[in-house]
Amino acid sequence: MRFKLEALLICMLIVLACAPSRVKIPPRETPAEKTVSVKPPPGKYYTEAISGWKSYHDLVKWMEKDFSFDAERYKKYEGTLPLPRTSEETFQLKSGIYIDVAFFLKETLNRVDPSYHAQIVVLVIRPYGFNHYVCSFKTEGKLFVMDYGTPYRELTGIHGPYRSLEEYKKFYEMAHPLKRKIEAIVYLH
Repeated sequence: MRFKLEALLICMLIVLACAPSRVKIPPRETPAEKTVSVKPPPGKYYTEAISGWKSYHDLVKWMEKDFSFDAERYKKYEGTLPLPRTSEETFQLKSGIYIDVAFFLKETLNRVDPSYHAQIVVLVIRPYGFNHYVCSFKTEGKLFVMDYGTPYRELTGIHGPYRSLEEYKKFYEMAHPLKRKIEAIVYLH
């Protein structure tokens, strides 16, 4: 009986993960937006700066001290999925939103220590019609999730350790101030 229930649950998750998303994707940026030059801040460039980082703790310190959530970009793309900025752009601008931050965290964690096996996690949120993106990684056999791409302080930061993404899902649903319901939580491949 338990096996049948587990099989049914897995099938339901697969169907939900394959369900079409109602996320509006904005048209490609105009050439003018693409050619806006980003001036690097004083100091080190991305690759040089992170080459001195020894663990995820260094990334967390940088996120807490230097990074800020880009409320203007969030408002512009709310309910849509813009193209993510490169990690270099996110580092130079010291700001971003859910998709920018998830890609930045994944790349940076995997450069600092490939054993983290950092991955982007998609939280499929319904019926609101948008998804949220965070980054997970493992250290010492424990699962952690980082989220600095949200306007909600309750969800910002590093969370864990967890035994599974399902545990993080429960935390997210309880901590989100608007009590969002996650329909599915999956790794982005």
